[in-house]
Amino acid sequence: MAQSRLEKIGTIFSRTTGLLKSGAMKFEDRPIWYDVYAAFPPALEPRYDRPAPNINLRSIYYQEDIIRAKYQKVNRPEVLNLLDHSKKTQTQEFIEIYNNLKSEGALDEEKIMEVGKSMLEDRLKTRREEAIVRSEERRASEEVRSENTVKQSPPPKRQLDVADILSDK
Repeated sequence: MAQSRLEKIGTIFSRTTGLLKSGAMKFEDRPIWYDVYAAFPPALEPRYDRPAPNINLRSIYYQEDIIRAKYQKVNRPEVLNLLDHSKKTQTQEFIEIYNNLKSEGALDEEKIMEVGKSMLEDRLKTRREEAIVRSEERRASEEVRSENTVKQSPPPKRQLDVADILSDK
């Protein structure tokens, strides 16, 4: 075993280097970050016993995050397909509605939330109804198509005789 597995002894870089040198890890199997770390090592070695720097961190909040948090606090989270980028999520649609209402400037924050939720519910209800209509139309067209196709009977089977097959004709 190359060096120690204990995270307090050495850094992940030094342990990975030890695995590579000892042959426990093939050079081709090294982690993606290894070459980057080797080319651009940090100024201070990342060790467990190094005290954390005392610096002020800026909060990175966008206005959209606050709206999203308010919306999701009240509404149940939706199921998402992360591979489908063609559809907007309900939260994204709500944020659009919210921003449109806010840009008009006629309502306060609470009213915008209420009106935005009701507008989103109306959109979702309309979308569901359209999907039902489309599926009924598709089902009806499939039924018409199946009625129009005439079932063809299979071709008649030929009567074969073993003598005919074996003859030299």
